[in-house]
Amino acid sequence: MFVAIRLRGTRGIKQGIADAMTMLNLHRKFFCSLVKNDQSSKGMLVKVKDYVTWGEASEESIRILLETKAEKDPRDNKKIKKFFRLHPPKGGFRARGIKAPYGQKGDLGYRGEKINDLLKRMSL
Repeated sequence: MFVAIRLRGTRGIKQGIADAMTMLNLHRKFFCSLVKNDQSSKGMLVKVKDYVTWGEASEESIRILLETKAEKDPRDNKKIKKFFRLHPPKGGFRARGIKAPYGQKGDLGYRGEKINDLLKRMSL
């Protein structure tokens, strides 16, 4: 299962990218959602790679996320919302921030298992 976190805002986004963000439940900056590991989800994540970071989360990170950030749906008390609101990362972003890919000392795009470190810093 992937965890996707939106790092950039809505200004100047093309309609196709905005639609993919909506399907991923990433409506605002610093929203996080759990995404299935299938071809259609991977395609959407690759399409929004310039606005989102994602990776494979450990079971411990998902458990902490559900315990600390899960909100109940006001329409149905038995369900939780499909997204999580996070804080900006404690200690800030990497050297080039949210304007460069992860491989070039930025924070955007695929980061693999390193998403767990970012989740811990953002869920405090």
